[in-house]
Amino acid sequence: MCKNSAMVDVHEVAVLGLPEVMAFEIGLPHKLMGNAVDDEGNRLYRVRTCTLDGGPIRTSAGYRVLPDYDGSILYEADTVVIPGIYRDRVVDEGVLDPAVAEVLTSLDARLMSICTGAFALAAAGLLDGRPATTHWMHAERLARLFPAVKVDPDVLYVDDGDVLTSAGNAAGIDLCLHVVRRDHGASVANRVARRSVVAPWRDGGQSQFIEPPPDPAGPGTDPTRAWALQRLDEPLTLAELAAHASMSVRTFTRRFRDETGQSPARWLIAQRVHLARRLLETTDLPVERIAVDAGFGTTASLRQHLHAAIGVAPIAYRRTYRGANDPFGARAKAPA
Repeated sequence: MCKNSAMVDVHEVAVLGLPEVMAFEIGLPHKLMGNAVDDEGNRLYRVRTCTLDGGPIRTSAGYRVLPDYDGSILYEADTVVIPGIYRDRVVDEGVLDPAVAEVLTSLDARLMSICTGAFALAAAGLLDGRPATTHWMHAERLARLFPAVKVDPDVLYVDDGDVLTSAGNAAGIDLCLHVVRRDHGASVANRVARRSVVAPWRDGGQSQFIEPPPDPAGPGTDPTRAWALQRLDEPLTLAELAAHASMSVRTFTRRFRDETGQSPARWLIAQRVHLARRLLETTDLPVERIAVDAGFGTTASLRQHLHAAIGVAPIAYRRTYRGANDPFGARAKAPA
């Protein structure tokens, strides 16, 4: 990896714009990952945008963009991002330019797609046998065109290790922040979110499409969620949450799901995992204490829920944020 003047490892990100790229999404990696800095202000990613031949491409907004780079930078990248595509054969018919497919399959980098960018990864065979998502309006077509892909139409994003996919627009923000958080921890990702004035964290399993509350004039569950976030170390029950909201359990559960896309129990677990991750990253508290403070009670319970959420144990997760390198940082070599 290249290094900046402070000798901080800089993660190389290449954004590959394909014809009819979604205008909003092509700039997201630069806006979010490109603004990630450490505590000394050193940039942690270098984000460059390219087209395969270095030429201009038309966007969904009716204008053309001319990146400064061609596809050669893809072979220097640690992460390659494919933004969404609008009205192209790969989305309509599942047919990808063979030159693009050849390049994508030759890379040894972490791959990310935003929205319909998943169609390009799927057409190149890179999602076969993997869980993936895209915008809910296109999920049925993705599943139909590429039956080998395990399409989940409901979630905001899917992290499958070295391949990550997201739903459209705002979910692309969530995915970029998730990657920053995964690479460098919650404090760095939260700093990026504050600078961009966006929510710092939405769980990837949250529903893409959340129905509004059936009675907008009635009381919502947001005050109760804020109240619960201050008491995650307590054994909060559904009855206690409903009582705080002055609702019956049935009404509270329905409204909660309408507003968040999750059940209260699932939401509580996600918030506790998030708190535990932050404490593991930013404090030297013993794991046993973190388990209590995050509301899991025991180390075994924390280990179980953390492993279910991100696939690692607490000690391994803490070690990652004490200087371990990105496991997907290897670069590919350009084919002869």
